[in-house]
Amino acid sequence: MSGILDLLNSDLGKTIVSGVSGSTGTDETRTSSVLTMALPVLMKAMERNTSTPEGAQGLMGALMNKHDGSILDNLGGLFSGGVNDEVKTDGDKILNHVLGSKKQGVEKIIGEKSGLDAGSVADILKVAAPILMGVIGKQSRQNNVSTPNDLSGLLGGLLGGSAAKEEQSFLEKILDADGDGSVIDDVAGMVLGSAKKKGGLGGLLGGLFGGK
Repeated sequence: MSGILDLLNSDLGKTIVSGVSGSTGTDETRTSSVLTMALPVLMKAMERNTSTPEGAQGLMGALMNKHDGSILDNLGGLFSGGVNDEVKTDGDKILNHVLGSKKQGVEKIIGEKSGLDAGSVADILKVAAPILMGVIGKQSRQNNVSTPNDLSGLLGGLLGGSAAKEEQSFLEKILDADGDGSVIDDVAGMVLGSAKKKGGLGGLLGGLFGGK
C-alpha cells in the first residue's frame, strides 16, 4: 500500500492539487506545500482518535457511509465550476472533529511555513478534508477494514508505518503545538537529518524546509 504522500505525487494527487488550487484561488505550488504538510498531520490526528473506542467507531461509521470513497469517482465534477458550499461545510466539520482545539494552531503553523495566512490554509483544508476521507474510505473498502484495530493499522500504513519514528514524532509535535510556529523550527533539524538518510515523508518535508 502506498503512503499518503505517494498519492500526492500520483496523477490523482495532481488532479487534487490542481482542483483545490483552482477552487481556493491559491497557486498550485503553495497548495501542494500545504497539502504535503497537512495531510499527514490530519491522518496522525485520526490515528490518535482511533485509540479510543468512541473515536474509532465514529470514524469507521463515517468511512462506511458518507465517506466511502465515491467522491474520488468524479473529481472533475467536484472541481468544475468551483467546489460547492456543502463540501466545504462538510470539510470544516471533519477538521473540527479530527483536530478539535488544535485546529487553529495547526493552520497557523502550516500557513507560516507555506507563506500563506491561516485563513487561506483553512480554505484549502476544508476542500481537502472530504477528499482525504474519501481516500481512506476507499482504502478501507479495498482492505476489508472491519475493526478499530484494522483501521488504526490502515492509517499507520498510509503514514509510512512505525519505521518512520522521527516523522511520527514530528507530526505529534505539530499537533501539540500552541500555534506560535516555533515548533517547526525545533524539529526541522530532526526531519532534515532523517531526510538525508532516506526519502519518504522525511524527504518531502525536508524538501519543504529548504533541504534535500
